[in-house]
Amino acid sequence: MKRILIIEDEPDIQELLCAYLRDAGYETGTAGDGVAALELFHKEKWDLLLLDLMLPKIDGYGVCELVRQESTVPIIMLTALDAEENQLRGFDLQIDDYVTKPFSTQILLRKIAAVLRRTDGETETHQLVYKDIILDLDDYRTSVDGRPLDLTTREFELLRELLQNQGRVLTRAMLLGRLWNYDFLGDERIVDSHIKNLRKKLERDYIETVRGVGYRIEKVL
Repeated sequence: MKRILIIEDEPDIQELLCAYLRDAGYETGTAGDGVAALELFHKEKWDLLLLDLMLPKIDGYGVCELVRQESTVPIIMLTALDAEENQLRGFDLQIDDYVTKPFSTQILLRKIAAVLRRTDGETETHQLVYKDIILDLDDYRTSVDGRPLDLTTREFELLRELLQNQGRVLTRAMLLGRLWNYDFLGDERIVDSHIKNLRKKLERDYIETVRGVGYRIEKVL
């Protein structure tokens, strides 16, 4: 399991990032200032750093410069500073990517996965396999029992969430937050509609309705 150090001084953003990253299968640690970040960096092994720029004690540039003196660990800067000069300075310090706030959690997760694949030197296709279903996470392709399945992007992401959380009940509100970012103002019927379409296309009874709560796919042991 990959370990990500979140270096961010705003508790709400720390909590949000921890929740999404853990749901995506990462282990996380947090630091609220530059000094604490460097202490944690030296104390434990990390696969990637999410680094804010406007930090107390030592700012993000300083943290990045000190880390780069001894490590090539992937660094993604996650900051409200969107000026070109800020981004260029970050890349001059050999960061791997630069994401500005406010950010899409789904885009951020894709960027993290892409950076980790690149730094791991991985070239193989990343797949999720469940019984006779195969999801190609790189190309957004799906097959069932060997035949291609034409899913919309949202249907693919919905199936991916269920497969990545086998055995867990995902509430409608949780799925809205992860995939729609509440664009539908909390209208949970949009989730039900996509589940209905997904079941019809799969032609499988894999998705269980948990009445009054949400949906679940049985865990394969």
